[in-house]
Amino acid sequence: MVMFLFLVVALAVVVAAVTLAVVGGGEGEGPLPEAAPDRLRDPLPLDRPVGRADVDALRFPLAARGYRMADVDDALNRLAAELSERDARIADLESALAGARAAAHAPHISMEKPSHEQGEQR
Repeated sequence: MVMFLFLVVALAVVVAAVTLAVVGGGEGEGPLPEAAPDRLRDPLPLDRPVGRADVDALRFPLAARGYRMADVDDALNRLAAELSERDARIADLESALAGARAAAHAPHISMEKPSHEQGEQR
């Protein structure tokens, strides 16, 4: 019975010491400082288009219930805008290529009559 009372008192002392240390009763300058929230340091380059390696390196900081929605939305909006720009550029280049191919395969209209027709008129 004495051993049980000793363990209960020891447990109470340990719990009280930990509580005082966390709340600010221990050494230091008061309670624990507020932790700064993790913020996304935008690793997406501003001076060039986003590449595959940039997307692979993108890591979002965790919040209380997953990821910060604003950080994820900002990154997805940036990627969507760059993909739209690339799609428009690809469409422009494909239409220019189709035009160049059509011009290359179009028959050349000559103002002169073919040489076999000139021989018949003589």
